[in-house]
Amino acid sequence: MNQEEQLYLREDVYFEPLVNQWYAWPYLLPPVPGARHMVNTHRRIMSSFVKNYRLHIMAVNQPGMAGSEFMDCSEEQVDEIKALVERINAEHADLVELSDAVRELDEILREHTSGESIEHLYERIPGPLKGYVEISMDLEHHPSYRLIESLLYRSRYYKKSLQSVSFGILDEAGQRPFVLSTPRLPAADNLQLPIDYAHPMLDELFRAREFPIPASRVDALFEGLETSGGLSPRDLFTTQAPPQRHQPAGEGVHMAYLGHAGFLIETPEVSILVDPVIAARGESFSDEVLSFSQLPERIDYICITHLHQDHANLETLLQLRYKTDTILVPRNNGGTLADPSLRLLLQQFGFKVHELDDMDEVPVPGGRIVAIPFLGEHGDLNVRSKTAWFYELLGKKIFVGADSSNLDPNLYEHIGREIGEVDIMAIGMECVGAPYTWLYGALHTRLVSKKVKESRRLNGSDYDKARQIADVFKPSQVYLYALGLEPWYKYFMGIDYDENSMQMIETGKMLESCQSLNVPAERLYGKKSVVLA
Repeated sequence: MNQEEQLYLREDVYFEPLVNQWYAWPYLLPPVPGARHMVNTHRRIMSSFVKNYRLHIMAVNQPGMAGSEFMDCSEEQVDEIKALVERINAEHADLVELSDAVRELDEILREHTSGESIEHLYERIPGPLKGYVEISMDLEHHPSYRLIESLLYRSRYYKKSLQSVSFGILDEAGQRPFVLSTPRLPAADNLQLPIDYAHPMLDELFRAREFPIPASRVDALFEGLETSGGLSPRDLFTTQAPPQRHQPAGEGVHMAYLGHAGFLIETPEVSILVDPVIAARGESFSDEVLSFSQLPERIDYICITHLHQDHANLETLLQLRYKTDTILVPRNNGGTLADPSLRLLLQQFGFKVHELDDMDEVPVPGGRIVAIPFLGEHGDLNVRSKTAWFYELLGKKIFVGADSSNLDPNLYEHIGREIGEVDIMAIGMECVGAPYTWLYGALHTRLVSKKVKESRRLNGSDYDKARQIADVFKPSQVYLYALGLEPWYKYFMGIDYDENSMQMIETGKMLESCQSLNVPAERLYGKKSVVLA
């Protein structure tokens, strides 16, 4: 009897969760922020392309245009983009009305300047938002509102039908198309499925990166599912086992850099991922990339520092769901438009999620995980869903602060008294970030001036701020990271540095400062392993 062929999901296969054909990141899925982005970002950009596609085609071919609002589509795709715009206007007119209702409610609240009771304003709440908001006043008598998010996820505005998934294969250079400015249309180089992210076949599919499944099972997974694009399901699989596997942690605390803002922290008893963005492994970068097959068979905790797509990366989290026990996330503000709940979002996809407030801690075998207050990097918006992380394992102390900006050194003085000196300090130093409207502009209901945009940026720590943190924690080792240096992340980072970039200058100062103090320090790139014995 012939033995059935056993197949692995290929290491160079990449996965993209989609929302109405756009690459999914956390602000696109909560109903109200998602509606604002659909109308004020996606529909606007696509309408611009339909009206003047030649300008878009010309612009995306210019150097340095990654991250801009020009679509990377061809003239032949104009009709497909036009159909997506029409789909928003027709099939999702209720989401357009929901987006408009936010603007109307903002105008109503701006008009209320007397400081007197706001109870009568409930009658004026626009229809789509009635029953989904609470209006309140601050102590200076300024009105505002909060969204009742748990109800909105149970409403008609949370549409699983908008979700779909796409699979592609890295090109010869190991690259993927930039994802944030262009919808992902079915094409010769992808395979798309109209299923939501909670579909059970996804977990079995991603498990096949490590454990092979029979060819007949592959066929069964896709049987009955409508597919589009030029790839077939079998194109995603190979008979070749991954060449590299996870090596179990020996004695001590093992810390591996995964790229960008990601770390794997292990002891013989516990495995923890921090802000994972796991890259598909292509031939071009195979020796520099720590990919899915090298992760532990079980992840006890995934810790997310904040909601931005390079930290709360849905693409990676969905691929790790089958092996993950608990995701730890920061608590949000309780319903503000700019600060949706990461807990509620991830629970829609079947994750077990535990929400932490400032200085809350979770006991783990051999130690604890502590949520550390995190200032800055959000353009001065009232965003509470952000935390740095402190790990105390087997007597060793690790501080991980992706994108933390030391706006008030007194905060770290207080924290230092609580946690003491650390063995490892990892600090993000993306010190010149994009204007905050790059992520949050769609949420505004009035035009933001250029002066405001340029002033309020998504900045992490520069040298002075990072050094002040190090002065408090007195680390034995320092690692600078979350800079977007790795080229395999350009598909969503879109960053190019040279030696004159402020990020390189400021991190260079930090490295020199550490060297003068005989403290080992490194600007992380690719992968790196450290053992604290």
